[in-house]
Amino acid sequence: MEFIITAEKRDRKGTSSSRNIRREGLVPGIIYGANTKEEIISLKKHEVAKNLENEGFYSQVLDIVIDGAKQQVILRDIQRHPSKKEILHMDFQRIKADQKINVVIPINFVNEDIAPGVKVDGGIISHLITELEILCLPADIPENITVDLVNLELDHPIHLTELEIPKGVELTLLAHEDDTDMAVVVIHQAKVVEEEEDLTEAPEASEVPSDQKDENEDEESDESKDGKGKDGKGKDSKDSKGKDSKDSKETKE
Repeated sequence: MEFIITAEKRDRKGTSSSRNIRREGLVPGIIYGANTKEEIISLKKHEVAKNLENEGFYSQVLDIVIDGAKQQVILRDIQRHPSKKEILHMDFQRIKADQKINVVIPINFVNEDIAPGVKVDGGIISHLITELEILCLPADIPENITVDLVNLELDHPIHLTELEIPKGVELTLLAHEDDTDMAVVVIHQAKVVEEEEDLTEAPEASEVPSDQKDENEDEESDESKDGKGKDGKGKDSKDSKGKDSKDSKETKE
């Protein structure tokens, strides 16, 4: 896909100048590199926002037109407002057709839903790497690196050396012989979280709190004492017995 951006030169740079440009609905920027003097520019806000919706804008060669002259660049940096959806500044690097450059491109994972590790074993996909830095000529920059999961089984990761890299493209992660062949994606078995059973049993009906039990025992003890005074075994019973005996003696006389 071809990206064409229209820009205007501006004379001054700095915080105050950039702020004034943003108030006019423009985005401040800079173009540098290729042994050429840097240029301070401003871009149309709506045009920038539209291009940023395309993933390729971040890694592909862009054409910037200034005063009718076109020059090829790549996007190197974007400064965004921390809380607002606003672009504060953009950095572009000039490129030469015969010089290799480093760019970061995304990984495009395909056929994830039909991977045996997912469809058959019910596993979960882990994307260990989602973008790659490459080295190549500007004309050889791919839009992305495709990783096909159509045959990926459970616990069989795909490594960097297994990727299909376009001709003329080098992975910087494998630039040296001693570099580790990192895993890019793997499917793991889904973890089943078992709920622990509540082993705390509710107290039986016959069980009562100890403090309540003590109170009940005290009440029973008091009732027992009162009962002894009313039946034939208590003091009242003795007094009654003595009185009956006296009355009987008087009758005989």
